[in-house]
Amino acid sequence: MITFNLNGRKVEVDCEPMDRVSDVLRGKLGLTGTKVGCNSGDCGSCSIILNDDLCCSCLLPMGQIDGGYITTIEGLEDGKTLSNMQQAFLDYGASQCGICMPGMLISAEWLHKYKENPKPKDIEDVLGGVLCRCTGYKKILESVMAVTGGQYTRIKKNSDSNTVVGSRINRLDGVQKVTGREVFGADDFPEETLVIHVLRSPFESAKFTINNISQFLADNPGVIDILTADDVPGKNHFGVIPGFSDQPIFAQNKTKFAGEAVAAVVGEPKAIRKFEPDSFPIQWVREPAVLEPAEATVSGAPVLHAERPNNILTEGYVASGNAEGALLNSVHVIENRYKTPFIEHAYIEPEAGYALRDGDRIIIQGCTQAPFMNKDSIAEILGIGSEDVRIIPTGCGGGFGSKLDLSYQPYIALAAWKLNRPVGIVYSRHESMGTTTKRHPSEISIKVGCDENFKITAIDFHGVFNTGAYASWGPTVANRVPVHASGPYQVANYLAKSRAVHTNNVPAGAFRGFGVPQTAIALETSLSELAQKAGADELNFRMINALRNGTPTVTGQVFSSGVGITKCLEAVRPAWERAKKYSSQYNNALGKSIHKKKGVGIATCWYGCGNTSIANPSAIRIGIRQNGQIILHQGATDIGQGSNTVITQIVADAIQTDINSIELIGPDTDLTPDAGKTSASRQTFISGGAASLAGKALREKILRHANVGENARIKSGPTGLYIEDSGQYHQVDLCRLPFDEFGYVLSVQESYDPVTTPLDENGQGDPYALYGYGVQIAELTVDTELGTVVIDRITAAHDVGKAVNPTLVEGQIEGGIAQGIGLALMEEYQPGVTDNLHDYLIPTIGDMPDIDIFVVEDRACDVPNGIKGLGEHVLIPTAPAILNGIRNATGAKINTLPATPARVLSAMKEVEF
Repeated sequence: MITFNLNGRKVEVDCEPMDRVSDVLRGKLGLTGTKVGCNSGDCGSCSIILNDDLCCSCLLPMGQIDGGYITTIEGLEDGKTLSNMQQAFLDYGASQCGICMPGMLISAEWLHKYKENPKPKDIEDVLGGVLCRCTGYKKILESVMAVTGGQYTRIKKNSDSNTVVGSRINRLDGVQKVTGREVFGADDFPEETLVIHVLRSPFESAKFTINNISQFLADNPGVIDILTADDVPGKNHFGVIPGFSDQPIFAQNKTKFAGEAVAAVVGEPKAIRKFEPDSFPIQWVREPAVLEPAEATVSGAPVLHAERPNNILTEGYVASGNAEGALLNSVHVIENRYKTPFIEHAYIEPEAGYALRDGDRIIIQGCTQAPFMNKDSIAEILGIGSEDVRIIPTGCGGGFGSKLDLSYQPYIALAAWKLNRPVGIVYSRHESMGTTTKRHPSEISIKVGCDENFKITAIDFHGVFNTGAYASWGPTVANRVPVHASGPYQVANYLAKSRAVHTNNVPAGAFRGFGVPQTAIALETSLSELAQKAGADELNFRMINALRNGTPTVTGQVFSSGVGITKCLEAVRPAWERAKKYSSQYNNALGKSIHKKKGVGIATCWYGCGNTSIANPSAIRIGIRQNGQIILHQGATDIGQGSNTVITQIVADAIQTDINSIELIGPDTDLTPDAGKTSASRQTFISGGAASLAGKALREKILRHANVGENARIKSGPTGLYIEDSGQYHQVDLCRLPFDEFGYVLSVQESYDPVTTPLDENGQGDPYALYGYGVQIAELTVDTELGTVVIDRITAAHDVGKAVNPTLVEGQIEGGIAQGIGLALMEEYQPGVTDNLHDYLIPTIGDMPDIDIFVVEDRACDVPNGIKGLGEHVLIPTAPAILNGIRNATGAKINTLPATPARVLSAMKEVEF
């Protein structure tokens, strides 16, 4: 028995001295506010205060805390009131997905208690031990500085204003996040839940044989069952795109990448904890593997899928004019080749969830970005109807695209279905990083030309993308890339080809941009080089060539409004001129004897919101109960970007009520209509469009029933539904109205599907209803002796059409910039080598520069509200702006990412810096 003080009360726990404190807090004491992201002290999400020390509870054995004093996230509030630090995090918008918030807040509170008037560097030193993949850390830093500096005052924000859209309303689910009460995939397993361990291939390509399972079960009491491909009652494969469902739940006889599942061991938690994978009766025969597209496409290479000759999954193509001829006649031409690596999503929450069988239905609760896609896939795997599957998304501790694909869901569903007991799983960090999808590695060649007036004459683009062993989102990447490879520019002569190639690597899938970030690196660095060669200012060069309302894109699409790229360029022009002047003065004043050089780079982006050239609908339902309560059913999964808040704001504005009048029911395939997947920067735009239509339709019903004027305001409260009309309030009589099929007296459901058209054989058509636009400027310092790069400042201007919630917009921009810094300077996933958060580097709070943000609002008039998506755009220009800044400082061209010190020094040698 171990005794200690926990959040001010004495507790006794019956456990082993070597049990992890994090496991005991969560499992035995039910304090799931302490999160576990790595179990190795790398992420800091499990931070607690032990006596006077800040500690990672995943590294602490219980025997070490006997008689001690522990504070967890649950101990920061008094049960009624948030601490000042928690409230500041909420007010400043410091939380996005929320999985790192307990660790951040505990660290911040420790700092506040033990360090008087800490400086930003002190805060960075303490909070540097807690990783965040969403926020970019800036609002976290601002919150901590305000509280520790005595400058923070609680201010009640007005959420009752007549215009909710455009207001800095606190995140509606924010209190749950800053208190640790948000339920994530690993936080809420039923009693007596079995757990599952998935057995996976250690080789990139291998044949295998499983023997004598019955003897294995007899030798391992507590192990209940072994699942293999023979236990799949429906289809033993899954995928995300119709016609490309090719990844088996369990491989049969042969595996195609290291980490592929071959079987699963199901049992009591204690038995699974003791299970040694090497004891499982499986024999392996390693086979030749192909790991690079070049070797995978040569004659005689092993073919991964018989129906895909030469290992080519799919190809994309967009062409207009005569690129080859125009390049020959160009005054200036730049030609470059680029290579980018696998990039890991590195969300702090590993995949987790549980399944249980309810009669002839299966229920899955866990993290996901795509509940309705999951629902249909699980139904096919189990061989049951889609209506017999229920998906209940938990809080999603980061996603960025990888949690669109199935991962853990088939295994727990199969086990729960077969055994009729709840079955749960929590991926280890190694399993999460080693088996889930990555950003596609790319090999890109590009030629760009211009005339004597700096007008782009032609672009010739060829991109090869390593899609790994299975399709995942490879077809989407191959089709999106050629549309976007022109950037937001007028290009009369254009040729863009892309190819997704299978290799024996972990599948590559969706990651914040679907191949566009890799494409922008090639284009934007080449454009800056071309502008320099032609003698043009880089910003002016882009302004001359930028798309405008009424000018065609490379697919022939013409927008009459909402093309905001020139407004973004103008917004950053003062910063560009200032940065150029400062870096030039700095470098000239210090001369070549000083080894630190300043540089400034610029890059733009555009990004089509939603799916490419296919149907893209979302549906939203709103109802009114007989007591007058307005209920919003919105199925758009919030993975930190803020859809719970943003869509509620849009509905409130459409109904013309305050946001407190609306009760939100979040994603649940039994309770909410299909709002589509959370990807492709589509939820604010498309689900928001459906929300606007639904809100207006419900308002019309209410006004018609109440027989009041068009300018009436509506308010819902615990005592009924009220109308304010011409200064008079009166209650709406709902008692005599009948209930509809959803149990409401008034309800509406509306869908929005933006108009697109298929692309023809030359890639011509209208692939997206609108694009978002952006520009970023990177100011940096290069140490020419060490090759290190420090980002000093990023200036960002992004066109969002209309900022529904400016605080959330800023948070998305800051978070995207952080991931762009990682892409540019440090991130490179190497299978089997960097499958942990110690060896795989992502930016910490100390890596973040100053960030200046300009929110541009250039509305598209032919879509609801003119609102554009944002999530992916903000990552795209960061890396090319940084690479352009490195070249500006040193002359060095970085064509293979990331720009590590060794690569920077090597590139400097090539230009004889």
